[in-house]
Amino acid sequence: MLSKVTIPNTDLSVSRICYGTNMLGTALDQAASNAILDRFVALGGNFIDTARMYGDWVPDAPAGASERAIGTWLKGRDRADIVIATKGGGMDMRAGDWRNRVTPQDIGKDVLESLDHLGVQTIDLYWLHADNPEAPVGPIVDALLAHQAAGRIRYFGASNWTPARVREANAYAASQGKQGFVAVEPFWGLARPDIEAANAQGYQLHYEDAGFAQLHAEGMTVIPYAGQSGGYFTKLAQGGEAALGDALKARYGNPVNAKRFEAVKAIAEKHGVSINEIVLAYLLNQPHLTIPIIGATRPEQLEESVKAADIELSPSELAQLRGQD
Repeated sequence: MLSKVTIPNTDLSVSRICYGTNMLGTALDQAASNAILDRFVALGGNFIDTARMYGDWVPDAPAGASERAIGTWLKGRDRADIVIATKGGGMDMRAGDWRNRVTPQDIGKDVLESLDHLGVQTIDLYWLHADNPEAPVGPIVDALLAHQAAGRIRYFGASNWTPARVREANAYAASQGKQGFVAVEPFWGLARPDIEAANAQGYQLHYEDAGFAQLHAEGMTVIPYAGQSGGYFTKLAQGGEAALGDALKARYGNPVNAKRFEAVKAIAEKHGVSINEIVLAYLLNQPHLTIPIIGATRPEQLEESVKAADIELSPSELAQLRGQD
């Protein structure tokens, strides 16, 4: 069973692992979505991550398909038992114009649509899905604070923002006597990416390369996506490079990960667990609060991933996984 932790500076008591739901309502129909969400809760999970745009890449799906699937499932649940995180301010995939939408007006539109799709009155943790580095932080933070004051969101976080911009935004919020971002959602997993390839695929601002470690050490909660590195090490163990798609191979095929692969195999064998469990345990055993987001399309995949929360890795094992032994 997953234990709970409280995100600092909030009253959000969340499971040690968060379930990412980008496939709900599209690749997973409502029955399959209900089954996997039910199993996540049965395993002690209560922290669910989605986004206003999830599912919009499927032309005949309803707008906000993932949020809608969660909203339908929530009708049979006690809302107070579930911590919902969703994201707004991302690109409009249906418009296809790639316009930067990190504006007070677009954020407001997305907040209202997410509330409607989810069928809730308040979003527990609202992420900005992107940043507009050319825009001053003040109006963006003011917009979030206004939604917070209106009761539409409880807390807010930053996805795909640089540490420098997060600090700038939080300094502005503090100057107004308010709290700023309570968490960040960077691209991070055990596999070290090829930055050029990852950027080309839309995976940007990697934890190890963008300076998040210092922000983390300063007390910022990190809730990384790509916590399983796209299954890179698991697929490599199961079928070698032939089991990797071209995108995954380009993103992670480098000498650093060759060394990390040998380490993760050895440590998994030592603990008598799966490679996936060690990949997640790497994040769960970080010295500062880290709550990885996982993906799963079947309940049994969830069951394996949740086991990672019971694995204790020593500092020497963490160093070995980083390739520092």
